[in-house]
Amino acid sequence: MENLIKKHAKSFYWASFFLSKPVFNKCSSLYNFCRTLDDLADDKSSIDLKREKFFKFKKDFMQKNYNNSIIKEMWSIVESENISLKIVIDLFDGVETDLQERVQINSKKDLLVYSYRVAGTVGLMMSKILKVKNKEALKGAIDLGIAMQLTNIARDVNEDKNLKRQYIKHDFNSIKETIKESEIFYKESFNSISSIPIKSRFSVLVARRVYRKIGDYILKQQNTENYNKAGKIYVPIFGKIIETLLSIFDLIK
Repeated sequence: MENLIKKHAKSFYWASFFLSKPVFNKCSSLYNFCRTLDDLADDKSSIDLKREKFFKFKKDFMQKNYNNSIIKEMWSIVESENISLKIVIDLFDGVETDLQERVQINSKKDLLVYSYRVAGTVGLMMSKILKVKNKEALKGAIDLGIAMQLTNIARDVNEDKNLKRQYIKHDFNSIKETIKESEIFYKESFNSISSIPIKSRFSVLVARRVYRKIGDYILKQQNTENYNKAGKIYVPIFGKIIETLLSIFDLIK
């Protein structure tokens, strides 16, 4: 099967170098499942067709249709890591939010609920794969997932606008406020990382730092005009190396 994490998630793929092979394989299967859901929502076909495909995939998942290798691998993780089905359903509910002709989120509360469903859930499932037991650490995993989703939303305003989705207003002040909000969740997630088993802890610290850095690159644009010209903002290789080295100090801390 094509490795979607390598193709689409460069920041996560970078951080994944510090995971053991068995853990990476499980994380990759989880990413493939999440990416498949995203692709169903972002498909260029009509809303009716997208909803039809989405609900078929959801039905196939609930009925354990193992003819679909992505579903088969996901169920393997759910069962081996004892992941609550409620978490997966919350993820489905989050993606379903995007299956409308026009998506508009009007309050901070709704934005955070959406971010939990599409990303906090993924943080929880990742924690299970990383063998996290501590309840406070599981809360930290949700915080980190929400922080990363807020970073995504701040970065992808133009892309979302083309898909008729407005999670935040299309102005630089709203983008800055979203990054500021993400900082709260990045900070909240830090202490709980110490509960992650040592062999996987560094990878999470790297992912946290690299993704958080995207916000700094967005803020450097300073205004809407520069932001619009910048296109999709990533952390370059040199920046990833710096953030990886700084993660060593996080690990010691």
